[in-house]
Amino acid sequence: MSPELLSTTAGLWLAVVASGIYHGVNPGMGWPLAVSAALMERRAYALPRALMALAFGHLVAMTVVLLPFALMTALVDWQTEIRVGAGLIVVALGVWLLFNRRHPRFLARVPPSRLALWSFLVAVAHGAGLMLVPIYLGLCGIVETDAGHRAATALIARTAVLSIGVAAVHTGAMITAGGALAFGVYRWLGLRFLAKSWFDLDVIWALSLVLVGAIGVFSAL
Repeated sequence: MSPELLSTTAGLWLAVVASGIYHGVNPGMGWPLAVSAALMERRAYALPRALMALAFGHLVAMTVVLLPFALMTALVDWQTEIRVGAGLIVVALGVWLLFNRRHPRFLARVPPSRLALWSFLVAVAHGAGLMLVPIYLGLCGIVETDAGHRAATALIARTAVLSIGVAAVHTGAMITAGGALAFGVYRWLGLRFLAKSWFDLDVIWALSLVLVGAIGVFSAL
């Protein structure tokens, strides 16, 4: 495998980790709920327990979004079209979120005790999984497939494992970043600091979706 290929692979995996860190820092992905749960229960172990519930929900959401694309990559002849289409979907979602700033009402009906379900629904509703799709398809495109002549079942198995790996690495980075912030707020700063000092990331989130989708389309072409 050439150095250029390795550097491209490394760059894509770095993007997976970076997007995970970004999701973790974003309070909209739920780490303030973990702090709140620990403060209400007044038990230190409530914080990691809540974070694990958030991580599980996020991981399931990422996997649910990525696995269908793992099956679609078996259609090697349509690889470019699939990557362009996925990138355009991500761009469209980002533009829609720029103009529609309302959060889905059904999320407010999920009780705080069901953090895993809440994390899954938030990740799906805000397009967290879709952000990974162009990056994931770029990784699939790097894998040597002998011009599509290998058996489709082998390709599906490989990309299915890859999709789970992408979801796991992303979620690990997300929960590490969010967990560090949650621990700092819980241990030293308190929720009052969060209420006064944090800023709205909705616009940045929408723009990042547009950027990632555009990069996905450009790389496919």
